[in-house]
Amino acid sequence: MAKVCQLFSGSSGNAIYIENAGHSILVDIGVSAKRCEGALRQIGVDPASIRAVVVTHEHVDHVRGLRVFCSRYGTNVYAPSKCLQYLEAHGQLSVQFDARPSDLPFDDGCFHFTPFRLSHDSADCFGYRIDLQNGTGVAVCTDTGYVPDEARAAIAGSDLVFLESNHEVDMLKSGPYPYYLKQRILSDRGHLSNGDSAAFAAELVGSGTTRVVLAHLSRENNMPELARSAAFASFEKIGAHSGSDYRLYVSAPENTERPIVL
Repeated sequence: MAKVCQLFSGSSGNAIYIENAGHSILVDIGVSAKRCEGALRQIGVDPASIRAVVVTHEHVDHVRGLRVFCSRYGTNVYAPSKCLQYLEAHGQLSVQFDARPSDLPFDDGCFHFTPFRLSHDSADCFGYRIDLQNGTGVAVCTDTGYVPDEARAAIAGSDLVFLESNHEVDMLKSGPYPYYLKQRILSDRGHLSNGDSAAFAAELVGSGTTRVVLAHLSRENNMPELARSAAFASFEKIGAHSGSDYRLYVSAPENTERPIVL
């Protein structure tokens, strides 16, 4: 049995918990160590049991609690090489934990990680396919302006995918953000819109994915019902039915649900 849970999601902080065969990891820790510890305990997890934090990229909403949490528990860190260089230069690493590059496929405990490069305005940004000992595949694909072919190939066939659905284009264009920020978000090195996310979600369900978790929604430029409606419309186009063919979830900024059991 495996459990997964999006503890935090969005520009205020991101963290995903994954457990399998008695081992557990986090993908990103973009909130303070204290908040992350509280969220883990809320779902019955001892923070000291986390064996690794796997980092997607160096933006603060993905690494805010990294140094304190990993120093406190001696937790291993994996991150893209350029990301590690940035973190070291900015005092985010410590001799109290091991930090290793995640550029190539690697194993930690009962988890096998296949990294894939995404397109974001960071030193480097990876998503991950994580194959579990029970044969289940989980993928994390957020913070990308589009989904590169390498990512599509790696994610295909995953049982569950955390997929960015950041903004509704019309809301973003008419919203309060300054022009330069709107252009950044809409660019190929920005974030996935609801429409682009929905189209890829349908592609995933068509290739066998049974659970899609829409993640990293913007509070200012999106609403959960808009992201959900866009995904449902795409699923309908391919004749996929909720419940029998797929289950759709939309991540809240902070988790209030039980973990998903796989």
